Amino acid sequence: MTSEVNSVLLFGYGNLSRGDDALGPLLLEFVESHLNLGNIDLLSDFQLQIEHALDLEGRALVLFVDASVSCAGPFDFAELSPGRDKSYSTHAMSPSAVLAVYQTVKKQTPPPCFLLSIKAEQFELGSGLSAKAESRLMQACQFAAQLLHNPAPDFWRQAAQCRVNLQEYEEDAAEG
Repeated sequence: MTSEVNSVLLFGYGNLSRGDDALGPLLLEFVESHLNLGNIDLLSDFQLQIEHALDLEGRALVLFVDASVSCAGPFDFAELSPGRDKSYSTHAMSPSAVLAVYQTVKKQTPPPCFLLSIKAEQFELGSGLSAKAESRLMQACQFAAQLLHNPAPDFWRQAAQCRVNLQEYEEDAAEG
């Protein structure tokens, strides 16, 4: 028996018990409670694993959401491409490694996939979300809502390009 999948997958990963690492799953909670979007499947886990490659099957778009210490701003947004990296053979994988597994197993290009990374600072076991991360989460939720209300690869690519151009502008302004 095959279950029907929606065209868009929103995959938030992280640990709710480790401070700002909860940002991915918390964004999913926001979407579930605030947005009425029936064409989206929500999936949450502690980390990406090889089996998650199968969750990409039949999708038109996939949005991965995770906490990150390397964001240039409150959050980053970029299109992903398949790629084997050092996470490829471990239990915790990068989104690009998941795409590479999909491509290898399915013998086809994965659907358009994007990563929304939210800036995080503290990951201590048992700690709550930091005040800065909570503010960044709200900004990322607003951005994600715009994406999810416009589930078209070209719109998402344009949004990713706008984020890159905005970051370059802010960096140039700070230097000059």
